[in-house]
Amino acid sequence: MAGQRGRDVLIKISDGNIPEAFETLAGIRSTEIELNAGSVDATAADSPEGWRELISGAGIKTARVHGQGVFKDAASDERMRQVFMSGVQSRWQLVIPGMGVLTGAFHIRELKWTGAYDAEMGFAVDLESAGLLTFEALP
Repeated sequence: MAGQRGRDVLIKISDGNIPEAFETLAGIRSTEIELNAGSVDATAADSPEGWRELISGAGIKTARVHGQGVFKDAASDERMRQVFMSGVQSRWQLVIPGMGVLTGAFHIRELKWTGAYDAEMGFAVDLESAGLLTFEALP
């Protein structure tokens, strides 16, 4: 697979309507997507030569997303603020170029805005998975 442009990694938020549409968070400059699969230790006194044993598929899966960029005051910013202030979970899409799209419920763990008097206003958002995520491979 050829190299991929970082700017093609996208964080999209659902508009909450039916049918559902997703809008890219405006102004994103950097994105980090982290998938985790916890393990459950099944090691016992009779484990072969004392080697750790794990129970396959028993751990908790989680996803964390961090996005950071320039505040644009777009419709996607308003939707993100609305979801955070209401404390509800929303559906999000994470586009990973050359691989596919992860879609599912996320909780906004942190939302912040930054600004220096001689620079642009920025924002950052941290998401944590809150349910089943589906993966659709890109063609």
